[in-house]
Amino acid sequence: MSTSTGNESSGLFETLGEAYIDHLAVEKGLSPLTIDAYRSDLREYFVWLEGAGIDSPEGIDLESSLRFAAGLESRKSRASRSRLLSAVKGFHRYLYREGELHDLDITSISAPRIRRRVPFVLSQEETASLLEQPDDSKTGLRDRAMLELAYSTGMRVSEVCGLRFESLDFESRLVRIRGKGNKERIVPVGSPAVRLLERYIAESRQEFLSDSPSPFVFLNYRGGPISRVSFWKILKKYAAMAGLPVDVTPHTLRHSFATHLVEGGADLRAVQELLGHSSIATTQIYTRLDIDYLLEVHRTFHPRG
Repeated sequence: MSTSTGNESSGLFETLGEAYIDHLAVEKGLSPLTIDAYRSDLREYFVWLEGAGIDSPEGIDLESSLRFAAGLESRKSRASRSRLLSAVKGFHRYLYREGELHDLDITSISAPRIRRRVPFVLSQEETASLLEQPDDSKTGLRDRAMLELAYSTGMRVSEVCGLRFESLDFESRLVRIRGKGNKERIVPVGSPAVRLLERYIAESRQEFLSDSPSPFVFLNYRGGPISRVSFWKILKKYAAMAGLPVDVTPHTLRHSFATHLVEGGADLRAVQELLGHSSIATTQIYTRLDIDYLLEVHRTFHPRG
């Protein structure tokens, strides 16, 4: 394959790839990060096509797709292979719908199944112990209000750190959260979290302010919004004080929030809404957790468990 042909084929696939990316962004509404991942994966595929001497969609068939998949075995993890092959299959389906491909058999290549890892969660007793660790100092009041709010609402750490006063409705005990993809949701706040927030604001927050006011609820010593790294360090400190496993992360509180709701009988659709998941499939992992808990109870307490 000459250099000019390679450039022409690369240009053709790049053009088709950008059309597919536009389709994903405009019609599917995927996030910028997801779009970037698709673009990177397709770029790798296009380089392989050029090296294989395939200069147009007509040259793509089941054999070439299988060769591409086989070449990933030795140099990609299972998760990376799964993601890349999913991107390629989606691109193939797009080409078929656009009339650029005439054989859909190529989508029969299977991506390796990724076992969804069950997230680490705290028991209700462990969560209570964690939340009781902060003292009544100015930082302790801030930290307890922050951790209590995270557990009470299931907010992501970035959502807690970026929380503004305009998003809080103390009278109705609601918080307006702008999450992933700039999607907005409204979540109730438990009474303990509201009380601790009010106490932090009345007794402690003023001491964190610098010369100018701040719209953010949780502040650092410079008067700016607390960072995700700081949140992580704060959580780790209190988790160690409570004697909890080292696996505790900011997302542990979110997982625990959802799991405790499901264990208590909450409807999965409601939990999906509270978490801000776009797909119920993402939320269904908490059903899996609940089943595991029930199995453990059955094994432990049933006479023939």
